[in-house]
Amino acid sequence: MKAIIPVAGVGSRLRPHTYTLPKVLLNVAGKPIIGHIIDKIIEEGINEAVVVVGYLGDMIQEYLTKNYDIKFTFVEQEERLGLAHAIWMCKAHINQEEPVFIILGDTIFEVELTDVFKREHSSLGVKMVEDPRRFGVAVLEDGFVSEMVEKPETPISNLALVGLYYVKNSKLLFDCLQYEIDNDIRTKGEYQLTDALQLMIERGEQFSTFPVEGWYDCGKPETLLSTNEVLLKSKSHPHQIYNCVVNPPVYIAESAKVENSVIGPFATIANNAVVKDSIIKNSIIGEGAEVKGLLLDESIIGNNARANGNFRRMNIGDSSEIDFR
Repeated sequence: MKAIIPVAGVGSRLRPHTYTLPKVLLNVAGKPIIGHIIDKIIEEGINEAVVVVGYLGDMIQEYLTKNYDIKFTFVEQEERLGLAHAIWMCKAHINQEEPVFIILGDTIFEVELTDVFKREHSSLGVKMVEDPRRFGVAVLEDGFVSEMVEKPETPISNLALVGLYYVKNSKLLFDCLQYEIDNDIRTKGEYQLTDALQLMIERGEQFSTFPVEGWYDCGKPETLLSTNEVLLKSKSHPHQIYNCVVNPPVYIAESAKVENSVIGPFATIANNAVVKDSIIKNSIIGEGAEVKGLLLDESIIGNNARANGNFRRMNIGDSSEIDFR
């Protein structure tokens, strides 16, 4: 079985970081987002992946081929016409006699998939959410999905599709994708995977669901930081540094240089970063970045960026209040 990983998006909600770096290469808990995804599929026994690239795709290809030994096939999606279009472009590289596992490239997940891959039917990862309008949603009937809708204006279900799709009948999947594109069936201006899956249901395919509680969105700065926090709780990288205070959980790369600083909790300091005379918490400091003389909270410092500050001298009277933001 192969995995399909679409990562062609621009990541506009994560600008300015994604002007020069693909979203999936942003560091979270010491590793690029896509690194966490590849680690997980390898753990589940998948050793081949078709990766759909677009914006800055050569950087993604370089990272994956340099750091992993599994077989990758790269497909370029020049026009971002939707998720269904991205999956459809992989048709020539998928054995349609075998199941296929689709993982969205901006989602880090923690779920056991061994039993899912043994199921008789196709199965979709789901999670109950308060506001399903940002997601595709599924309606269940007698244990199977009866309807799927992409980002409904009026929610018909709070069961969100979290970006994990195990499809047993890959031939039918690609037949339905082809039908969708041939007939120019678009929702919200794009070819949607949920529309193709709904067509599969109408043609007799049964989809069960599996719960995904460990599902971490990396699509916006605030969710990237919250994901960093969650992952550090289970993947903290202990590090004692002379003349520094380290408040775990943190990730501090071996090649990082940290001096006279307080690090953590929930701080990631990436490879070759320099942190001096600073207090860093709830933040991500990218590769090769330099931070000096700053107090940072809920901050993201991009790769090779420079952020320098100064300590202040203050003489404040009683009942005063000063807030530096």
